[in-house]
Amino acid sequence: MTSSFHDTRWTLVSRSRGEDAQARAALSELCAAYYAPVVAFLRRDGRAEDVARDLAHDFFAKLLEGGTIDGADPLRGKFRSYLLTVLKRFAANQREHDHAAKRGGGQVHAVLDGGSEQTGAGLQIADASVEAPDAAFDRQWALTLLARALSRLESEMRDDGKSEHFDVLKPWLTAEADATPQTEAAAKLGMSIEAVKVAVHRLRKRFRESVKAEIAQTVSDADTVREELDALMGALRGS
Repeated sequence: MTSSFHDTRWTLVSRSRGEDAQARAALSELCAAYYAPVVAFLRRDGRAEDVARDLAHDFFAKLLEGGTIDGADPLRGKFRSYLLTVLKRFAANQREHDHAAKRGGGQVHAVLDGGSEQTGAGLQIADASVEAPDAAFDRQWALTLLARALSRLESEMRDDGKSEHFDVLKPWLTAEADATPQTEAAAKLGMSIEAVKVAVHRLRKRFRESVKAEIAQTVSDADTVREELDALMGALRGS
């Protein structure tokens, strides 16, 4: 992973404020990377799947139009935190707009989400077992980032001519190792079990570096990379 944080997608976007073509491409890539977390947030915020996806497209369209990103500053830290703040504002404004439209229509609408019970007009009892929108955003961010890191590692290994090694040892990166005994992996690769153990250790190390490289694209310094790595682990644990 590079030690320079001056040319990450995050800093490119915020530095040029959307006027530079390279930064626009970087912002577009960031939007693609955060699409699933944004949909997860909107779903947990009470929207149906199709509505959440439509709103996510609207949200990123506004972001890509320019202006919204003007308040971004990589020196303040994480793009994830910035985007979540903007998303909350967008969701609140959208909800207020929807409520105003309903009041203007002179109708009373009751929203039933997943069969949850309501008490009285417009009152809902919060279910502590239901994931909060912020937590849903963070968990999906973590899963999406891991998938991108895994794809990055796969591409690197294929370029190195180690496609078979990656395919055979991948289960030890994705919690599927129990389904593949190391003896079987050793036989497929023509290696000893001890050599397979070493190869798995090295692959896990490369995967961790790939994860850190993905994180580094959206933060301003190495210390924040460590903070985001801890946040990622916490999101996966549900804490």
